[in-house]
Amino acid sequence: MASTAVSGEPTSGTESALGYDMKLEVVTLPVSDVERAKRFYQNLGWRLDADLTISEDIRAVQFTPPHSGCSVTVGKGLTTTPPGSVQRLEPVVDDIDAARADLIGRGVEVSEPFHRVESGLAPGPDPERRSYLTYASFSDPDGNGWLLQEVKTRLAGREWENSTDVASLADLLHETSIHQVNSRR
Repeated sequence: MASTAVSGEPTSGTESALGYDMKLEVVTLPVSDVERAKRFYQNLGWRLDADLTISEDIRAVQFTPPHSGCSVTVGKGLTTTPPGSVQRLEPVVDDIDAARADLIGRGVEVSEPFHRVESGLAPGPDPERRSYLTYASFSDPDGNGWLLQEVKTRLAGREWENSTDVASLADLLHETSIHQVNSRR
C-alpha cells in the first residue's frame, strides 16, 4: 500500500515571503484552429506534453519550450479570450542570433533584432550586448505575440537558490524505493 503522508516542507527548500512556493507552469493561448496551432508549435521543436480531448467542446494541447519551466496550452473551450490576443510572451535565449536562425530555418517569420534605448527602441542588438536589452519578435498563426529576449547573465536575485543537498537527495531516493516496494504488494 502506497503512503499518503505529505510533508509540510517547501518542495524547493527555499524560503518564501508567501509561506509557500508558487510556479507559473502553464499559459493558455487562444487560437482559432487547434490543428494549425499544434503544427506551428511542433514545428518550433517544442516538446508535445499532452493532446487531450476532454469532450466534444474541450481540447487541450500542451507544449514546453526546450529547458523551460513553463508550458503553453492551445486548444478549444479553454478560454473566452479572442484568438491572437495574447502578446509579449517572453522566452529568454542566451544567443538571439542563433535563436532567430533556428526559427527562420523552421519557416517562422522573425523580426530583425532590436534593442531598448532611453527614447524607446532602436534597430539591431544592444551595442554592448547587455542582458535584457536585445529582442526579436514573432507570432503564431493567430497573432499571439512572442518576444525573444537575450539574457547572457541574469541579474542578482533572478534565480532561485537550489538548496537541495546530497543528504536530502539520498532521503528522497530511499523514500521512493520504499514507495515502489510497498506499491508492488
